[in-house]
Amino acid sequence: MISDDLKSAALAYHAKPKPGKLGIQITKPTETQRDLSLAYTPGVAEPVEEIFRDPANAYRYTAKGNLVAVITDGSAILGLGNKGPLASKPVMEGKAVLFKCYADIDVFDIEVEADSPQSFVNTVVSIAPTFGGINLEDIKAPECFEIENALRKKLKIPVFHDDQHGTAIVVSAGLLNALELQNKKIDTVKIVCVGAGAAGLASMRMLVDIGARKENIFLVDSEGVIHTGRTHLSPYKFAFAQDTNLRTLEEVMVGADVFIGVAKPNLITAEMLKSMADKPIVFALSNPNPEIEPALAHSVRQDLILATGRSDYPNQINNVLCFPYIFRGALDVRAEKINMEMQIAAMEAIRALVHEPIPKEVMLAYSNIDNLQFGPDYLIPKPMDPRLREWVSSAVSKAAIDSGVAGQ
Repeated sequence: MISDDLKSAALAYHAKPKPGKLGIQITKPTETQRDLSLAYTPGVAEPVEEIFRDPANAYRYTAKGNLVAVITDGSAILGLGNKGPLASKPVMEGKAVLFKCYADIDVFDIEVEADSPQSFVNTVVSIAPTFGGINLEDIKAPECFEIENALRKKLKIPVFHDDQHGTAIVVSAGLLNALELQNKKIDTVKIVCVGAGAAGLASMRMLVDIGARKENIFLVDSEGVIHTGRTHLSPYKFAFAQDTNLRTLEEVMVGADVFIGVAKPNLITAEMLKSMADKPIVFALSNPNPEIEPALAHSVRQDLILATGRSDYPNQINNVLCFPYIFRGALDVRAEKINMEMQIAAMEAIRALVHEPIPKEVMLAYSNIDNLQFGPDYLIPKPMDPRLREWVSSAVSKAAIDSGVAGQ
């Protein structure tokens, strides 16, 4: 639970001295009458004509090429559920801050009141000419899959649902490094994932793309193991349905090499952890409270590698490691989409960075850390590592060019 002191500080932070976390900055001089004649009438007519002649000139004469829309309907805000679009605005402003802070990308946060996925899609398509990219955020499953698929078909700019793909990229990077340390192979490990929403399903799809075997993946939702005997499964869940007699999380945890939790706190008991295979890997990513408390987990299994979604424990699995830099790389080459090649390139760059010596400025940013080197407590880069922008963005740009989706 959040403390009273932190609650008060958070509310004050958002309210004072000026409400919110965003503003608009003018980038051209406006001190003289001539300046204003260039910024607006009559001078502004010239770039209008140039863009009308060739729409690509919008990238030359406007902010479009460095402007991303962070768009939501507020149906799945963090771990808070469906609070509606207006209540989502602090989170969307926060996402904009991260884009600007880490990748120098400008953002308009847009909260949409939509009564159906199609209505939401229509709204985004209508405003898309403003932007160089669309970041979908905090939209519940399965509607988020339908919305993203529709927008990708209709738009020629990058569309990226970070709750899906950002999570999948960072989970995959961390898991490959954990498997390396535990001397295990992704194509042979038994994986249990609790949480069959956007993050869980996307993560499992990406793990299959990089070598995991679908028959070794057991997906668990609020009704238990997803198996072929269940009715009313969505197509997205049915893709991971197993022909098995196992029905409960406790049953499927026996002999599991990997646990990935994107669900809710305290789902994993000490007994479940004991039943896992030798050298288990546990990614307990529920925020703010994980599926098992780290102190309990480490007291039960000394051969464990553990990651959480929190910054106060080692191995924070956090989307900020990828989404600003994926968009930076995509915008830099005017990519028309963010494809799987670009996502895997981002994942590999994140994974590789922890094998490099860590800069002093990263150490200074974390006062409780004396030394960092690749190992059980350092699977994944720290969010404040300044090398992420160059490593990830350049890898994404190169993958966009190599896969043929880069623009002019």
